Amino acid sequence: MVWLRATMSWKSRAVGEPAAKSVVSKKWTLLLCIGCFCAGMLFSDRMWAVPEVMDVSRTPENEQENLKLVSEGCPPETKEGKHKSKDIMGEVSKTHHAIQTLDKTISNLEMELAAARAAQDSILNGSPVSDDLKMAESTGKRKYLMIVGINTAFSSRKRRDSVRATWMPQGDKRKKLEEEKGIIIRFVIGHSATAGGILDRAIEAEDQKHGDLLRLEHVEGYLELSAKTKTFFTTAVALWDADFYVKVDDDVHVNIATLGATLARHRSKARVYIGCMKSGPVLAQKGVKYHEPEYWKFGEEGNKYFRHATGQLYAISNDLATYISINQHVLHKYANEDVSLGSWFIGLDVEHIDDRRMCCGTPPDCEWKAQAGNICLASFDWSCSGICKSVERIKEVHRRCGEGENALWSAEF
Repeated sequence: MVWLRATMSWKSRAVGEPAAKSVVSKKWTLLLCIGCFCAGMLFSDRMWAVPEVMDVSRTPENEQENLKLVSEGCPPETKEGKHKSKDIMGEVSKTHHAIQTLDKTISNLEMELAAARAAQDSILNGSPVSDDLKMAESTGKRKYLMIVGINTAFSSRKRRDSVRATWMPQGDKRKKLEEEKGIIIRFVIGHSATAGGILDRAIEAEDQKHGDLLRLEHVEGYLELSAKTKTFFTTAVALWDADFYVKVDDDVHVNIATLGATLARHRSKARVYIGCMKSGPVLAQKGVKYHEPEYWKFGEEGNKYFRHATGQLYAISNDLATYISINQHVLHKYANEDVSLGSWFIGLDVEHIDDRRMCCGTPPDCEWKAQAGNICLASFDWSCSGICKSVERIKEVHRRCGEGENALWSAEF
């Protein structure tokens, strides 16, 4: 301040006018203020720089620790990271296992619910609850190899008797087949349009005599075969836990032991669809057999269907039958039953197995193959979509193309 006063007095002596003194004093005052401000900023910067120096002084210690970890063969944070990685993988494995267990539990509950619904529908509709359903409710489910459903109609009593007399065991042998071989065979039929009518009473009397019919909550009709197939798989899954579910027509000859051995070889596969795969034409013309009203969905006229198993005989694995049971209300039905089934598996991860032994011709075709050691699973005539005049001819087919009764009881599945 003394220096400031001296400077100002010197200026006042050098310049004689009072107005000049005032102007010079203001300028120097402004300059000195700016200088003081700059000096203050410099002092403040030096004060804030001290902590940074202190941090730097600690850096070598951290570097030494990192170097020590590297020398031990582990980069920084590796030890802790490994423990965290193991913990995360363990949690992921536990979560995946829990999800699989939950999925299996849900699937079992859905099948039990389907069985309960079948029983409830029978009671509400006034229909008798089948012995198979009562047995499934009263006893725990065992695992079967296959459930064979023979599709039949009210007018096919003679066909059923011809099957009973040939390839389908009866009485104690049928029970032995179920208990020892894990194979259940039933004729599959629904109800007439007039519930409790003469047709239903005749079927009930036949079932009391033979005990080999499975009644469905379904109204019989030729144009309702797709719905009947869906109901069969839904009911069969609810009643029996099996590796495979098989559908066959009542005018087809089947070698049960050969069929069982064939299916047993595919047990390890989750989603299997086995049959004689074909791709027939989509018939747009009205009035012809196998007419497809929804032909336009398959492209231009003259197109063919996607590959699917012919309807005389096919088998599907447990997962696929369960899929049908769970999704039965949203699965579309086409006019032809075999096409409907094939369409339900489009888009699914399903293995299609084309086995031509499931569609052998009647003698001499199946006979020649049997003599060559290549026994057919099923035999029928393509021209009739079954054995022509099966009631009269199925015994001959059985004699010439059958595997023999001993083959069934000596088979190991």
